Amino acid sequence: MKALLSRAPGGPETLELAEAPDPVAGPGQVVIDIRACAINYPDVLVIEDKYQFKPQRPFAPGGEIAGTISGVGDAAGDWQVGDRALAMIGNGGLAEKAVVDVARLYRLPEGRSFAEGSALLLTYATTIHALLDRGRLQAGQTLLVLGAAGGVGLAAIELGKAFGARVVAAVSSEEKAEAARTAGADEVLIYPRAPFDKDQSKALAEQFKAAVGKDGADVIYDPVGGDYAEPALRSIAWEGRYLVVGFPAGIPKLPLNLTLLKSCDVCGVFWGAFAARDPAANAAHVATLFQLWGEGRISPRVTETFPLARGGDAIAKMAARGAIGKLVVEVGADTTDLSI
Repeated sequence: MKALLSRAPGGPETLELAEAPDPVAGPGQVVIDIRACAINYPDVLVIEDKYQFKPQRPFAPGGEIAGTISGVGDAAGDWQVGDRALAMIGNGGLAEKAVVDVARLYRLPEGRSFAEGSALLLTYATTIHALLDRGRLQAGQTLLVLGAAGGVGLAAIELGKAFGARVVAAVSSEEKAEAARTAGADEVLIYPRAPFDKDQSKALAEQFKAAVGKDGADVIYDPVGGDYAEPALRSIAWEGRYLVVGFPAGIPKLPLNLTLLKSCDVCGVFWGAFAARDPAANAAHVATLFQLWGEGRISPRVTETFPLARGGDAIAKMAARGAIGKLVVEVGADTTDLSI
């Protein structure tokens, strides 16, 4: 099979399209012929050896896939060759085939494309865990979403609205603002590009405060970090929850006196560890996501696709924070074919 391999730490330009051995399903596993692999920010970090997990090289990045089962091992339950499935696999998605434990598999509903299926799990499962478990979001509360036009940002807008929140979306351009409005944001603000000096940081804090209202944001969803974090925290409500999701703009250093003044919580969000530690709770969240997806209340937005040979370009665009919605690498033929 063909795979886009990382042989040494480096950027997307170091990835090499090469032949790799076809995988074989063991007990409790299947082989998936991958048709689509969504790109996420961990793919930027893992090839540079900057992610918390470091796969043994050579490996293919890409952890969010959809495709068709082509091989079934023993004790694989009711999975059969030809079934359409989606899965989170950590890495190995930028390849023509992958072995997947059946515990990680979900059926791709009829009428949904492989590209759309590949774009569901990571962003929405991270976000539902963040908003409900860590953020304790309630109907009628105000949710401020930073980086609101990215994959997790749009997921936060949609899920926030599904759970009855007032959603304020913060983005860096008018094009991204329109994407946030289309996703259902009640209000959108456009912030400048970091870095910020002291006066610029203060001005951004006032912009956030004006957008969320005098009572502040009950929940702040931050997949951006960097110089945006402190101004956002200054807009939090009394006993609000600040959700730490990611750091493409850098790892911030927050003044902890703000948490005392607002009696607020700063909450880390690590969906992968949550799913491993409490699989039953994660399965319940995923079931909710599939229900909302079926009802049309959430819908992964795939804005650009790339062939496997250009998978590095997709990762580079993610690294440059140029993506709106989800970027997907189409691996096999007929990625938009809805038939089995």
